[in-house]
Amino acid sequence: MSQANNTPAANPSAAQPPAAPARKPGAPATIVVIGALQQEVNLIREELADASARTDAMGEVVLGTYANAQIAATVAGMGTVNAAAATQHMIDVYAPQAVIFSGIAGGLNPALHIADVVVGRTLRYTDTDNALIAESAPGLEEFSSTPALVSLAEQALVARGYEQIPPAASNAAEGPSAYLAGLDKKSPSYGGRQDAESPAAPAAPEPQRFLTGCVATGNRFVTGAELRGRALEQTRGDCAEMEGAAIAHVCARNGVDCLVLRAISDNCDEAYDAFSARRFDIAEYARSASALVLDIISRMA
Repeated sequence: MSQANNTPAANPSAAQPPAAPARKPGAPATIVVIGALQQEVNLIREELADASARTDAMGEVVLGTYANAQIAATVAGMGTVNAAAATQHMIDVYAPQAVIFSGIAGGLNPALHIADVVVGRTLRYTDTDNALIAESAPGLEEFSSTPALVSLAEQALVARGYEQIPPAASNAAEGPSAYLAGLDKKSPSYGGRQDAESPAAPAAPEPQRFLTGCVATGNRFVTGAELRGRALEQTRGDCAEMEGAAIAHVCARNGVDCLVLRAISDNCDEAYDAFSARRFDIAEYARSASALVLDIISRMA
């Protein structure tokens, strides 16, 4: 697996990333997992064989084996600097073949509802002069998850009952208008809304969905029409968060495969304090995210 589909370098003379560390024949792969929440890492630890923990510059790092892979799992903290520092540290110390990052994000695409998942095919910075960023290795203005890992994530999500939103509905592609227009407004995919003539009819349960699309990464919590509109204009992203592009950036620089997954927690329409106070089911998110990550790891074996 390789970072084969990243945007061509803005600076062709920029140094190419090194090859990922070689693995001895028959040796298990090493996979770094970076979670958004300690609860998620704790749940992963429960499934590891020979689980242990150590404390270093990252704080606590959980170690163990799963599906014939060596796992090192930790929490990065919020923001691009924390995410980049954590990723480089984990690569330097554990020499992984892949980094998997999962977390939560605000939705920018109306086709996505709360608890839906975005698989980050493309990751772009907001509020950044990307041409200047690309003057340094690896010479890229945008970043991506490794295609083979994207495929495994899609397989795992489908197997877990998620409904796939067509990739063309991504803001980075044709957009969601045609997809939404083609839905039956009574259908679960549209949100289970009912016509006024049948107010007593119970709403059908809304299925969980996923979209393979674009993740917008910046150092501000995106809320309100102005910041939301700016993030869309700069990235055409499907969700907004604060770490993903930095993690993919560091992985590209080191020649390490990566995968970025984001669950939608809000619609970029409330302040951080209000979001923190809202009854978002963190425990359920942590269970779903940890189970999905482990499913993907088992498919990598």
